[in-house]
Amino acid sequence: MYRGDAGLISDAAKWIGVRTKLRPKIAVVLGSGLGGFAEELIGREEFLYTSIPHWPASTAAGHAGKLVFGLLGTLEVAVMAGRAHLYEGYTAAHVALGVRVLGELGAKAFVFTNAAGGIHASFERGALVLISDHINLQGANPLLGPNDEALGPRFPDMSEAYSRAYRETAKQVAKEVGVRLGEGVYAAVLGPSYETPAEIRYLRTIGADMVGMSTVAEVIAANHMGARCLGISCVTNMAAGVLPQKIHHAEVLETGEAVRGTLVKLLKALLPRLEI
Repeated sequence: MYRGDAGLISDAAKWIGVRTKLRPKIAVVLGSGLGGFAEELIGREEFLYTSIPHWPASTAAGHAGKLVFGLLGTLEVAVMAGRAHLYEGYTAAHVALGVRVLGELGAKAFVFTNAAGGIHASFERGALVLISDHINLQGANPLLGPNDEALGPRFPDMSEAYSRAYRETAKQVAKEVGVRLGEGVYAAVLGPSYETPAEIRYLRTIGADMVGMSTVAEVIAANHMGARCLGISCVTNMAAGVLPQKIHHAEVLETGEAVRGTLVKLLKALLPRLEI
């Protein structure tokens, strides 16, 4: 079974390393319909996931499936435009491979974005929400199997999986650029079916404010490596039972496109302010 072996990570990192001189300390992972930020980088160098050794392909609609390196002003940035998901048939370790490879190349800070269903009554469609913490209900963890001490400790601490300092910086930057930014707990489920109204009631009861099908495996792997993380969810739809209507993926992509400008504005102002 695939475990995210150091050899595979090294193979992919070496392949990328000989094709770009950039060594970004900060990386951004873009979720469904949120890939527009990659186009803001200057001097872009793009690599299709399908061309990188061992890198999982993105098959979900709204995921470009490419790794982009470039400059945001003078700041070197790596962007994963799209990601892999457990529901596509990948293991949690494989889902986290991109984060592992970027860590191998020098990334010390990660900003994760995703599309999420809104559970908390105060969130509206199109809202941007900082992830304060997560609940892993995916039944999988990228650290399963023998631990490689070169990557991180056997039992990594997750008490601050999403950096408190980064969240405070994000709130301040959002205020400065006029972007409304909420905060809440993200529940990760397996998918690909959307949740039932009963499941949403359960998630609300256990403390979840939004729900999605990604991000958690990547955040666990990043914390395992000692990197600092920030998470931003885009509420692309209200979760099942919150409103008397059905959920469609087209709605997710449509909302992602609608908030593209707002997210780009926030990220462009925020990334240079994150301490690495």
